[in-house]
Amino acid sequence: MSNITIGQFFPGNSVIHRMDPRMKLVLTFIYIILIFVCKNFFALGVMVLSLIVVILLSKIPMKIIFKSVKPIMIIIAFTAVLNIFYIDDGDILFQWAFLKVTTTGVYTAIFMIVRITALVIASSMLTYTTSPTLITDGIERLLSPLKFMKNSVHTIAMMMTIALRFIPTLVDEFEKITNAQKARGADLETGTLVERAKALIPVLVPLFITSFRRAYELAFAMECRCYHGAEGRTRMKIMKYTKLDAVAALFIFIVGGGVIALNIFFEHLI
Repeated sequence: MSNITIGQFFPGNSVIHRMDPRMKLVLTFIYIILIFVCKNFFALGVMVLSLIVVILLSKIPMKIIFKSVKPIMIIIAFTAVLNIFYIDDGDILFQWAFLKVTTTGVYTAIFMIVRITALVIASSMLTYTTSPTLITDGIERLLSPLKFMKNSVHTIAMMMTIALRFIPTLVDEFEKITNAQKARGADLETGTLVERAKALIPVLVPLFITSFRRAYELAFAMECRCYHGAEGRTRMKIMKYTKLDAVAALFIFIVGGGVIALNIFFEHLI
């Protein structure tokens, strides 16, 4: 749990860090859509290569990138196994009783592993290179048209950012409580699945209590500072689109065109 880096921000001065947060939010959303649009490995390969380019430009260490995938390894493995045994099209590679492994099942499993991994890394790159404050401002600006519908856009953006920001905090708190329980002789790593689930109760209860206490303290601190949302609020940093954002938009446009073209040319491969 201590290796989880989801929601963390790593300061830097790379070209990705200097991009406008609104553009990064929009391009991340478009990238996620393009990942699901991919229908074959050629199109997915283009998406992976473009993601590698972004990682290199961001100068985020690969060790940190791999940590963002670690928490979902169980989900990735479960998805792969499900696709391997659920899909029975193609040539049979292995069969035992009702279990059957085919070439199409293996192909689909690998395809899904790469897709989910790219999806998680791409989403993590947004938080790695953008501070929570800028993410809040970016979301608020992008959702500003909803103000005409009498919706509190700033509140929505603030809630999303606070939830994302407190993921690392809750992970650290979970680690502290777990170590404290182990120091008291609690056994959290052995036994059956039911026994291990019951052993987590002394960890989860104080974690929930601590979470509610932190939420109350945060709300109280905001009230003490006369925080009233976006009303009369000024910004220290004014967001402006630059040539760098235009180049990034052109890059994702070219990548998207390549994905669509490869889907059409190699449609028979999947």
